[in-house]
Amino acid sequence: MKAQKTKMASHDILIKLAQSAAQRVARAQESVPLEDLKKQALLLPSTDFLFERALEKPGMSFICEIKKASPSKGVIAHDFPYMDIAREYAQAGADCISVLTEPTQFLGSLNYLDEISHEVDVPCLRKDFIVHEYMIYEAKIAGASAVLLICSILTPEQLKAYINLAHELGMSALVEVHDKDEAQMACDAGARIVGVNNRNLRDFTVDTTNSARIRSAVPDDILFVSESGISNPEEVALLETLGVDAVLVGEYLMRATNKQEALEHLRGEL
Repeated sequence: MKAQKTKMASHDILIKLAQSAAQRVARAQESVPLEDLKKQALLLPSTDFLFERALEKPGMSFICEIKKASPSKGVIAHDFPYMDIAREYAQAGADCISVLTEPTQFLGSLNYLDEISHEVDVPCLRKDFIVHEYMIYEAKIAGASAVLLICSILTPEQLKAYINLAHELGMSALVEVHDKDEAQMACDAGARIVGVNNRNLRDFTVDTTNSARIRSAVPDDILFVSESGISNPEEVALLETLGVDAVLVGEYLMRATNKQEALEHLRGEL
């Protein structure tokens, strides 16, 4: 009974995050209407799919995440020098940087993405609960090279439209799935990058074998990312043998005092 209540509460959090994102969009449009934002975004040059290209290189690519907190762990970094962290990731050889911009549960900010993307020469992903095209234009203006699109909070029609919009703006779309049905939804929508979240957003359990189960459902010509719960080089090596192109690592790196050593450890270099 207790486990069932926990699962329901966690599911409620996912719904609330999507609802909160919609409310943020509504407030933002009061200041900058969609058409005005769209005009600003269309004036900017393409990022030339740098995020995608970084994941296409031989061997495992590493997407290093910057986040202050999460619903499952609470505050992860009480001291949060996000620019210093971004520079550390860049110096350590991160292929991409994921920046949380969700403000209520993850304590993120679009300003973090804006500052990091214009300071550090590494492709950046806007990680948020994107529920409206407005948020994709925001990401473009803030310097993102990619956006996260989560299947479980979008309809198939929305997902396809948002992937196409990102591509039209020269950005990549990392489409997050949790099971084989969502993986099929992502492929049908034209995803070029599919990410499997090893953390179940409904009950917050972590299972890295989830990536192994879903990899077979995604064609080899689609880039495949394993997200969450990765903390040792053995897991990284196993995922690579399964055909995983990249891993997204957040909490392990955020808690590391020396992020360069932590990344080298995951690469098996220490």
